[in-house]
Amino acid sequence: MVKLNKIYTRTGDAGTTGLVDGTRVSKTDARMQAIGDVDEANSAIGVAIAGLAGDHALAAALGRIQNDLFDLGADLATPGEDFTPTEMTLRIVPAQIERLEAEIDAMNAGVPPLRSFILPGGAAAALHLARAISRRAERSAVAIGAGANPQALIYLNRLSDFLFVACRVVNLRAGGDVLWVPGGSR
Repeated sequence: MVKLNKIYTRTGDAGTTGLVDGTRVSKTDARMQAIGDVDEANSAIGVAIAGLAGDHALAAALGRIQNDLFDLGADLATPGEDFTPTEMTLRIVPAQIERLEAEIDAMNAGVPPLRSFILPGGAAAALHLARAISRRAERSAVAIGAGANPQALIYLNRLSDFLFVACRVVNLRAGGDVLWVPGGSR
């Protein structure tokens, strides 16, 4: 259990931060960029949840994802080449990805096939923003290279898929996707 009695420690005042193993890295390090982008994606998902009036199933799924993203942040903050989870080391595991895939499949079964690209708007605009931020988090995590848990990278890839399908579900309930009209504003 995490217990924080003091919020500021002053240990980061010189532009470095500590990883799980105690090493210090620059706050501009690729690993810290990825952790920050995952945190931003998590926050954007929180905003999207706040706008899901009455959609308790989707809100619950997104809440599970938020918890996973804290696990993922801890995973990224734990350098090394052994990505086996332990009692003291959080790692993203295949079961978390499998759950996302099952939820994607279940949601996707209820939406019509795409016949056009869709614009990031409508009732699902906040979810679209979360999706775009999750894509950035994925790119940042990939930039870590071999020091990133491959399961974490897969999770982030599936997360953007989950959010895309969730956007389609939310917009369908509100009248449909906002479709791209190629050259429509020439």
